[in-house]
Formats: sequence, structure tokens, C-alpha cells
Amino acid sequence: MLFIVGFLVVVGCVIGGYSIHGDLTILWQPIEFLIIFGGAFGAFMIGNPKPVVMGVAKNFSRVITGPRYNKAAYEELLGVLFSVFKLAKTKGDLALETHVEAPNDSPLFGNFPIFLKDHHAVEFLCDYLRILTLGASNPHEIEAVMEAELDLHHHDDTAISGAVLGMGDAMPALGIVAAVLGIIVTMGSITEPPEILGGLIGAALVGTFAGIFLSYGFISPMGKALENSFGADANYLSCIKTAIIGHMQGYAPQISVEFARKSLSADVRPTFAEVEEMIGNLPT
Repeated sequence: MLFIVGFLVVVGCVIGGYSIHGDLTILWQPIEFLIIFGGAFGAFMIGNPKPVVMGVAKNFSRVITGPRYNKAAYEELLGVLFSVFKLAKTKGDLALETHVEAPNDSPLFGNFPIFLKDHHAVEFLCDYLRILTLGASNPHEIEAVMEAELDLHHHDDTAISGAVLGMGDAMPALGIVAAVLGIIVTMGSITEPPEILGGLIGAALVGTFAGIFLSYGFISPMGKALENSFGADANYLSCIKTAIIGHMQGYAPQISVEFARKSLSADVRPTFAEVEEMIGNLPT
């Protein structure tokens, strides 16, 4: 929703403001756009490996949808963590084995559909619960491994958002390239009357305008939106990490879940009372 509103505001203010005293038809310069977009896309392909290019294509819809985790998703996550830790405290970590080996068939995870749809989060949680069932007991060592995995995940996501931001940074310069090429065409027609030369010069300057407008109005904000969305993913996994470390240190399920809750930002953090009510309503 915010993406659509922002898009309309940018287009409305810039193009709408220009239309009050300018001719909109002069802004339609397909050759200039071909130079800018083609050059930007080519540079994007040159400067990024295949996984990054595919990652941009796969995640670009998130520019519109925004971060996938809201307060309800975090509240359910805390419910998942409480249920897991309660089972482990009651019957031992080995009782988790059947659930982590086939989470999609697990009656425990089946109570939490939002969490179960997130393949990466399910894999992250189950991997470390599996390590517990194998006998790992040092929380500091597990935390170090978790941090390393989260850093790698952050690096991969940053490469994707950085590729889009880099393309946005390149567009003003490519706009200048398009403008210079337009000026070269204009100089080849220097003997033409002023009205023709004026049109050629105006068309050339559209390249500079388009490069700057597209960069700062759209491409760079899109890269920033991807960066914010990936940051929300990292926070979600970090919440799981905090809870697991609390469990490994021997705290009660309620305490481990409270540690995880306190690690959340205010806009997605359920209150203590909401978590208590949710825990009280969980199926046994």
C-alpha cells in the first residue's frame, strides 16, 4: 500500500508539476530510455553473479508487499517456541526428534500455519533443535554458530538489495550518457532552424532528467525497501536464536519466550499480557 501511495506521489508531483507549464510529449523519448535502462541492466548483469541476479528477480515483489512479518506472525512464533520448549522440558530434547525431522507432518507445528509456511524459518529452528537432540549442550558454542549463519544470511541478502541500489546509483550517470549522445545528434544537425534544434536539445536533456528521476524517485527507494524487508527477516531469525539460547541455558519456557519477546522492535512486539493469553489458549 505504501509503495503505491509513494509511486503516485512521485509521479504526481514531478510529472504533474511539469505538465502545468510544459509539454508532456517532449518527455517521451524511447531512445533515451533504451540507453538508460539498457545500460543499467547490462551493468547490473556484469557486476553481479547469477545467484544475486536470480535473487533480485525472486524477491522483487517484496518491494510492493513490504516486510512479511507483522505482530500476529511474531505472536504465533512465540507460541511455537513456547510449545517446543515446553515439550522439551517435560519429556526431554529427544522428544523433539520426530517433529524436527518432518515438521510438515508434525502435530506440534501444525498448530501454527503462519510459521509453517516460512520454509527458511522452519529449517532454521529445526536445524538447531536437531542439534539439541544430538546432545549439544554448550549455549555459547551454539550461539556462535547461529551468529555465523545469520551473518552469512545477512551477507547474501545485502548483496541482493545492494545490487538494486547500485543500479539506482548508476542511472544518473547513464542519463548523462544519453544526454551527451543526444547532443552529438544535435550537433550533426546544427544547420537546422532553431525550432528543430530546440526540439533536439530538449530531447537530449530528457536523458539527464530521466536518469536522475528514475534513480532517486524509484530504483534507489526500491533497493532500500528490499533492504528493510531483508532486515525484518533477520530480526525474525534473531528472535528464534534468542529463545533457543535461553532454553539451552536452562530457563523455563516462559522465560525463554520472554527473552525473545523483549528482543523485538516496538511495532511488532506483542505485550506480555497478549503472550500470556496466547500461551493459555495453546492446544495441549
